[in-house]
Amino acid sequence: MTEEKNTNRLPHQIILDNRKNLSVSGVENIESFDDNTIILITSMGELTIRGTELHITKSNVETGELIMDGSITDLIYTERVPKKETSGKLFGRLFGA
Repeated sequence: MTEEKNTNRLPHQIILDNRKNLSVSGVENIESFDDNTIILITSMGELTIRGTELHITKSNVETGELIMDGSITDLIYTERVPKKETSGKLFGRLFGA
């Protein structure tokens, strides 16, 4: 597998301290958040953070940094698929095309 070169990507790093404090860099957008789930778009794909009593304590759009706390149980990455490709594939799977 070859690594994609994209100079516009923000550097991505995760630091998790005792499953309570999480620092994430390379955050491009916060898709949604509540006390149990935070969904971020990062330079390395979609990141879903699950747990309880989750709170975003700092978010800086310019630098792409996010700091949060709570009881963290899951960190799940999902690859982003360009929107052009998703609609055709979905209909193809539904209708056997």
